[in-house]
Amino acid sequence: MSTMNMVQALNSTLDHAMSADQNIILLGEDIGRDGGVFRVTEGLQAKYGSERVIDTPLVELGIVGMSIGMSMMGVKAVPEIQFQDFIFTAFDQIVNQMAKMRYRSGGSYTVPLVLRTPYGGGIRGGLYHSQSGESYFVHTAGLVVVTPSNPYDAKGLLLSSLDSHDPVIFLEPKRLYRSTKMDVPEEDFRVKIGEAARSAEGDDVTIITYGSMVPTVLATVKKNGLSADVIDLRTLLPLDIDSIIASVKKTGRVVIVHEAPKTLGMGAEISALISERAIEYLYAPIIRVTGPDIPFPYRMEDHYIPNEQRIMKAIRKVMEFR
Repeated sequence: MSTMNMVQALNSTLDHAMSADQNIILLGEDIGRDGGVFRVTEGLQAKYGSERVIDTPLVELGIVGMSIGMSMMGVKAVPEIQFQDFIFTAFDQIVNQMAKMRYRSGGSYTVPLVLRTPYGGGIRGGLYHSQSGESYFVHTAGLVVVTPSNPYDAKGLLLSSLDSHDPVIFLEPKRLYRSTKMDVPEEDFRVKIGEAARSAEGDDVTIITYGSMVPTVLATVKKNGLSADVIDLRTLLPLDIDSIIASVKKTGRVVIVHEAPKTLGMGAEISALISERAIEYLYAPIIRVTGPDIPFPYRMEDHYIPNEQRIMKAIRKVMEFR
């Protein structure tokens, strides 16, 4: 057991996986000699060489395209996009090739790559380094989308992602990279894809969240002495709807918290699923606490990202609804 932050957990997991599997190849901008912009791949090129940890040109479309080709030929490609904001130039490859190859080839080809990318705000990254675009990927059938909220889950989910035969979008909340440390087993273990975690247990309200907002929600629950079920989704696609519905049936009150904008965000889909499957158990309307529908603001990010005050306002509203 070692005490690690999320960057250290990801780095050691990649190290261990590359040592065990010669087919794993990393590629991305500045990931080799510099170890990546957030140092997740630090030291790996020195250990495994420039043919397995490849510094690429500044061309996201090419990084993803090369990774798809490698993966179709039996290599486990693990590309890194420096910031999720830069991924949009590669959307044709992601949406039309990566996600659909298994289907268009009738199962003859799979694309078992793991596309890692940091996302979200909280580091004063500004307009083009802080977006939360998970809904774009969740809307694309054929992808698996995961996001850890702590170092333990980061290792377990990354190892499960590397096992996957389908393409995985591995979203890393950059605000949590170095914010906390926890004990992480040195031996291999898996966090099952498609399985949410109940991070706190209570009877009065269900709070559904994921990624960067999980520590904020847990701190809010603890500080205010709430009896709340806190569901950390961990996998956004496929969604663990059974765990959500089980909690909703127990509490009857729901608040959904995420950093991405509200319109057509994860909260909208989750709210619709609850309405379809468990509306008769609700005592109050579902409330979403999200980023506003505006471009991410550099000077106002503390107001953009949901905080304790906004979360508590929503919880009081569902608790007092009659």
